[in-house]
Amino acid sequence: MLEVKIRRVRPGVTLPYYASEAAAGLDLSAAITEPLVIHRGERHRIPTGIAIALPSRNWVGLLFARSGLAYRSGLALANGVGVIDADYRGEIMCAVINLGEEPVTVNPGDRIAQLVFMPVAAAKLVEVEQLDETERGAGGFGSTGVKSGGR
Repeated sequence: MLEVKIRRVRPGVTLPYYASEAAAGLDLSAAITEPLVIHRGERHRIPTGIAIALPSRNWVGLLFARSGLAYRSGLALANGVGVIDADYRGEIMCAVINLGEEPVTVNPGDRIAQLVFMPVAAAKLVEVEQLDETERGAGGFGSTGVKSGGR
């Protein structure tokens, strides 16, 4: 089990927790003192009231939207996935955006995102004149088709 040090940076905040026994992500709560209304298309940074220390550069914390919240209300992370580097010691903030049609109200203590820990491989970049050839080559967006079960 990965040991991650955690510190409350605001009084009375809820520490992240796994909502079920097999949950991959810890639920993060909004560390706000009053309801926050986020209108269609608006972005806000919501504090979580916590800071963490990962044990080494071989780990990263990734912030993901909560799927039910995103589906029901359209509240998503503005940056898609948030990255918490191993050397970051500040408060974890969730940049959210309302992609729905109606305003969304975030109340103090609401679960707003989830935090997943993943191993990281540091890369040593080696500059070359040419890359090896593959069947796909430089085919990018959509180049492998949209149907499943082959090409």
